[in-house]
Amino acid sequence: GERYYTWLIHHETTTDLTPDQIHQLGEQEVARIRLQMQALIGQTGFKGSFADFLAFLRTDPRFYAKSREELLDKAAAIDKRVDAVLPAWFGTLPRLTFGVLPVPPELEENYTTGRYWPGNPATGAAGGYMVNTSHLDQRPLYELPALTLHESVPGHHLQIALSQEMKDLPWFRKQADLNAYVEGWGLYAEDLGEEMGIYRDAYEKFGKLSYEMWRACRLVADTGIHWLRWSRDQARACFTQNTALSPKNIEVELDRYISWPGQALAYKVGELTLKRLRQKAEIGLGPSFDVRKFHDESLLSGPMPLGLLESRVDYWIAAQETAAQAQAKTPSSHQ
Repeated sequence: GERYYTWLIHHETTTDLTPDQIHQLGEQEVARIRLQMQALIGQTGFKGSFADFLAFLRTDPRFYAKSREELLDKAAAIDKRVDAVLPAWFGTLPRLTFGVLPVPPELEENYTTGRYWPGNPATGAAGGYMVNTSHLDQRPLYELPALTLHESVPGHHLQIALSQEMKDLPWFRKQADLNAYVEGWGLYAEDLGEEMGIYRDAYEKFGKLSYEMWRACRLVADTGIHWLRWSRDQARACFTQNTALSPKNIEVELDRYISWPGQALAYKVGELTLKRLRQKAEIGLGPSFDVRKFHDESLLSGPMPLGLLESRVDYWIAAQETAAQAQAKTPSSHQ
């Protein structure tokens, strides 16, 4: 019922947003991202409508791996390109490694495109970036960089492994399953990949925007289904009209939203919060802002509700400002 769905929103997003506010936020994000998509299409030189471009992406063989092994190899290559620039963006990196592995055959048919399986530092088990290698014609390569950034580094593996390795946190702080924080970080990592130089052409950047649009459509579809009483066809429309997601992925996702109310809302809400907090820190600290320190401050206390994360970042900004002021007042010494 409506009361339960409202509670689920509070639980999953760790905010006081209402279903109507989230639906409106989704519509705003869809409109914003659509404009960016149109600009990228222009950069490719493609002649035709938005729908024509989506059809081109979904059917041109150049955008699809020819074997399961090729898909895994390309995912692993992206991860190594990310590895080369990680230290420039993060002051603290996890010791635990991860592998790029296929989703087991017995799970792959109704499994998502990719997922992260946590490792265990105590037992020597590495993390796993699980890539669904079935239905290769439904796994476009232009979406692979965004997927890889989200599921491995600097996304889920980096965040979860760091939490596991924290020495001074109680177990529940290390293992807190707060989707707004964990999945919000995954989306933030996708966007950070553009600053890191991971997206190499307009098609991969469009794939990143398609993934971002996917999460914006979640806000629209989930609230549409469970609050506005939409049909499956109504909920499907946002994805088919605005994203390059394959039909297979869209149907799997719709099953998920119908059977798991509210969970998919946490992603976008968390991402937008992290972006806003970073912008607040950049404005507040000016030239003294250090993105590596901001990322450490956001990650090194484990998952937390978004309101608590904002309080923590606000405290950190104030402390950085105080330190900068004290340093400015200290007279320099001369020998």
